Amino acid sequence: MAQSIAPGDITTQPGTKIVFNAPYDDKHTYHIKVINTGGRRIGWAFKTTNMKRLGVDPACGVLDPKEQVLVAVSCDSFQFGAEDTNNDRVTIEWTNTPDGAAKQFRREWFQGDGMVRRKNLPIEYNP
Repeated sequence: MAQSIAPGDITTQPGTKIVFNAPYDDKHTYHIKVINTGGRRIGWAFKTTNMKRLGVDPACGVLDPKEQVLVAVSCDSFQFGAEDTNNDRVTIEWTNTPDGAAKQFRREWFQGDGMVRRKNLPIEYNP
């Protein structure tokens, strides 16, 4: 069963952090490329630490080996300096899809006893 095997790696571009530049009186969008560098189909999902300010579209999906997707991370307008932004980040989680599963994302893949990997991308705000 595929879910007993550790999921392969993914690559994100950018690889370590997301940077939003001021002014913050308008919505910003930053694009992240997610590449499945492993040898198996994976299901992936993004989470954010601040649902009010940060959005991800699409928030989840399925990638075949060597396939990639462009994901838009958006930051809504906010009062810089008036809100705590120190812990803002997006996290991508991914897991192998079950053998024979359709190429359609299922939340339950992350809720069983299969192995889930995650990568954090901190968000940096330049004043």
